[in-house]
Amino acid sequence: MLPVVAIVGRPNVGKSTLFNVLTRSHAAIVADVPGVTRDRQYGYARVGRVPCVLIDTGGLIEHPQGLDAQMRAQTEKAVAEADFLILVADARAGMTAQDQFIARELRRTGKPVVLALNKAEGLEGDVVAADFHTLGLGMPLAIAASHGQGCLELLDALLAGLEPESAPAEDTTGIRVAIIGRPNVGKSTLVNRLIGEERVIASEQPGTTRDSILVPFQRDGREFLFIDTAGVRRRARVEDPIERASVARTLQAIAGAHVVILVLDAHDNVGEQDASVLGQALDRGRVILIAVNKWDGIAQEQREEIKRQLTLKLDFVPFAPLHFISARHGTGVGELARDAIRGYDAAMRALPTPALTRTLERALEAHQPPLVRGRRIKLRYAHQGGRNPPRIVIHGNQTVSVPEAYRRYLANVYRGAFDLYATPVAIEFRSDVNPYDRVKAGKVRPRKAARTMPGRQRRG
Repeated sequence: MLPVVAIVGRPNVGKSTLFNVLTRSHAAIVADVPGVTRDRQYGYARVGRVPCVLIDTGGLIEHPQGLDAQMRAQTEKAVAEADFLILVADARAGMTAQDQFIARELRRTGKPVVLALNKAEGLEGDVVAADFHTLGLGMPLAIAASHGQGCLELLDALLAGLEPESAPAEDTTGIRVAIIGRPNVGKSTLVNRLIGEERVIASEQPGTTRDSILVPFQRDGREFLFIDTAGVRRRARVEDPIERASVARTLQAIAGAHVVILVLDAHDNVGEQDASVLGQALDRGRVILIAVNKWDGIAQEQREEIKRQLTLKLDFVPFAPLHFISARHGTGVGELARDAIRGYDAAMRALPTPALTRTLERALEAHQPPLVRGRRIKLRYAHQGGRNPPRIVIHGNQTVSVPEAYRRYLANVYRGAFDLYATPVAIEFRSDVNPYDRVKAGKVRPRKAARTMPGRQRRG
């Protein structure tokens, strides 16, 4: 599983800026006023040698009141979820009493901590670090998150003892399926139904289990490995009556899965957390299936309206099929398992280059790319660039100007042509080398044009 790293510090030291740099996103709101981030923000690191899950936090305050108390509670939960910690301090402000308080709290966890001195651009690193050695967190690292300076080195230093996990052989792991969703939507009941035994604790009490544990089993002649993000645990292993499911563990499960099944409660609306984790699964390119559970308890006259609302709220994953199931009674569960196999096979399918290019030609005939400064974008040929998700590389001219809407059009064309069921299709454009650009760069000497004498005609 991916390591989990929490970014901690007092308010307004640049934690969200660092989070955005490491995730290469703008997911965290950044402002010059303290306390903007109150809830935890999750994402995948897109830089560094070792992949990891990052948590942005609001900040730790020693004597919080009102909203600050809620912010501190959220930060404490993030620290508990994390395997590694980054303490961010303000290099220009110098060490404060709040920095000392937070350092004491983090040392008590026993978890690895690295101290990042932010806003250190233009400052002498040794001079800035001298003031912070008394925190007892080892050698501080000077960074400038707003400029991206030192951020990659910071993450690599924190995870220096880890090695990037290599993907295991497909024939030994089977189809890895992550079951995700909010507490008490029926994830554990669904896993029990799919496996055919009471392997997972199922309770009406939300959040009865924690962690993500692997459950191997066979169904329909295929090997599966379930990752139950609610916490697949035998009853004897559970100590606390209520254990909250962790979003960080959910992101770990998504990263390790081939197929993601989002479980929704038919009686509830699609929540912000549902959309967030679904967006993370889409970003990772996973096969996505949506299981609307407890469908047997919905009156017939309400079903069409619920289906319409789901279609509207999940329009950003239009390729993800909806399964209306009852995990308790087994209705629709068999179709869900078969679609998991179908989606996995689609994501792993080999796509021949001639067939990809012919499909591109048919797509161009049906709908040409738009003009760019009076010139038509030319797409010439395509080949496969990867699997899980299927990646199709298209070569041509002016490909940097291809609109996002046309990219989606091509993805839908390829999904239909090759039955790429329930999986995102990644379209990557590459521009052909323009020989005139090579001439300008001095890499190729231009050929001299043939000269003819004035008034003379060339003999045939």
